[in-house]
Amino acid sequence: MKLGLVIDLDTCVGCHACATACKQWNTSGTIGPLSDQQPYGKDPQGTWLNRVRTYEVGDSPDSKTVHMPMSCMQCEDADCVTVCPTGASYKRKEDGIVLVDQDKCMGCNLCAWACPYGARELDQQQGVMKKCTLCIDRIYDTQLPEAERQPACVLTCPTGSRVFGDFDDPASEVSKLTVQRGGEGLLPDLAYKPVNRYLPPRDRPQVATAGGTARALKSKIKAWTNKLIVR
Repeated sequence: MKLGLVIDLDTCVGCHACATACKQWNTSGTIGPLSDQQPYGKDPQGTWLNRVRTYEVGDSPDSKTVHMPMSCMQCEDADCVTVCPTGASYKRKEDGIVLVDQDKCMGCNLCAWACPYGARELDQQQGVMKKCTLCIDRIYDTQLPEAERQPACVLTCPTGSRVFGDFDDPASEVSKLTVQRGGEGLLPDLAYKPVNRYLPPRDRPQVATAGGTARALKSKIKAWTNKLIVR
């Protein structure tokens, strides 16, 4: 079993609902409170396990805003585990989830430096490292209805941009989406083998009109307007 997430960059709207739901659930979950510093001040800081980064891709007028949620990639060959001097960081054999034993962590930050995705954050108040657990306390909770045994970020996403499942199962939704949309892992050259996959944005559709595409029609209108101005 190899559990992870597929994230559709084409439908993510950057609403931060995933990050907020993650913080809310995990604050009361297995890893304990996610501390905040000056949450209502001029420079609020805090521990988040999922952050959404926003980029502008391409040149105007064909640019596209891409929102990119970032959390632990559950790497198969995780350097954060290799560098940990106390054995606090470990990868579960049964499902591939990377976790941190809070009782063993001494807050040395080595794992955070080893992670190229910025997926680990040191809780300043508790002095221990925190990271995404794929809501392990939810996905294995048999007291919950089966449909709710998913990470909080997946359940709360209003556009369905996040999908959770087993990448070892070719019939799972995450495996099918990865194949159909050409899902990719981040920074493959580092050979960490991230499990999570991102589905790339689709090309912007060209809307057909009687006189050609919408873009061509816009050019014609602009040229015609310029002629009127010259006259």
